[in-house]
Amino acid sequence: MSECWYVYLLKCRDHSLYCGITKNVQKRLLQHNEGTGAKFTRGRAPCLVVWQCSAPLSHGDALRLERRIKMLSRSEKQELIEMGAL
Repeated sequence: MSECWYVYLLKCRDHSLYCGITKNVQKRLLQHNEGTGAKFTRGRAPCLVVWQCSAPLSHGDALRLERRIKMLSRSEKQELIEMGAL
């Protein structure tokens, strides 16, 4: 049975955006806010999930989508957030 992965965008306290992948978005958010998540989000907590891919993905698909999102400009990421998918 394949595992389900999700891609998400966080908005940090300093208004920066962070993109990541996980199997459990809420658990990963807690890790980011506790300072045990990604190095990028340490010191930028609290973070808030502002977008997530609503369809479960394979690990490879999630990695590819994360990479595509990370290559977007900030304004393109804002458009993605405004389109919504939560």
